[in-house]
Amino acid sequence: MISDESDRFNPRDPKPADAGKPSKSAKRREARKLATQALYQWHMARQSVNEIEAQFRVDNDFTDVDGAYFREILHGVPTKKDEIDAALKPCLALELEELDPVELAVLRLSTWELMMRADVPYRVVINEGVELAKVFGATDGHKFVNGVLDKLAPSLREAEVKANKR
Repeated sequence: MISDESDRFNPRDPKPADAGKPSKSAKRREARKLATQALYQWHMARQSVNEIEAQFRVDNDFTDVDGAYFREILHGVPTKKDEIDAALKPCLALELEELDPVELAVLRLSTWELMMRADVPYRVVINEGVELAKVFGATDGHKFVNGVLDKLAPSLREAEVKANKR
């Protein structure tokens, strides 16, 4: 059978009317995906976060995105960059400058969540970081991200990690 290009899935196509309303966690997952891309752009292009945020809001459909969470991440990570990087360094065998920029964006986002969002369980933070690395990172980048976040979580969420090991 000959395939017609018009039958291919396009993420920019409108969602069917019966698609249903996404959950809070699904909206946050979408916010994290966009924030990862925005943080990558911030790191690589050295643009201001306000410019990047404006661009992302124009270029992307935020219907199924927790826009407030996207904004909180995008503005929070650069604000806490020095603290985030200091927390990451002991968990890395490489220098930050040697990391793949995509994995660095994922690690910074996840570290920010571990530091600033106690309402998000650490296991969720790790899982979301791994999933982001699978989507945007190198082939085995998710394994690296998982290893770093597994080392990092006990230092930032000591009581929560201990409580989960019981």
